[in-house]
Amino acid sequence: METVELRSTLTCPACGARTTETMPTDACQYFYDCPACAAVLKPKPGDCCVFCSYGDIPCPPVQSGGRGCGGEE
Repeated sequence: METVELRSTLTCPACGARTTETMPTDACQYFYDCPACAAVLKPKPGDCCVFCSYGDIPCPPVQSGGRGCGGEE
């Protein structure tokens, strides 16, 4: 059984700033405010959360072989 990583580094598509955050395990994170430029990040079409779109490590449900935070798609 693989270990699920709970920390992911988000890269802002607007300014390129990188911030390491702890991913929630009990909810999706649909929005993220970039601390450098205040851009509001939203998931790309087909992704379940901002970590799957802009993080270097996908969210815990995807890492576990699931279909994303909502379990759908």
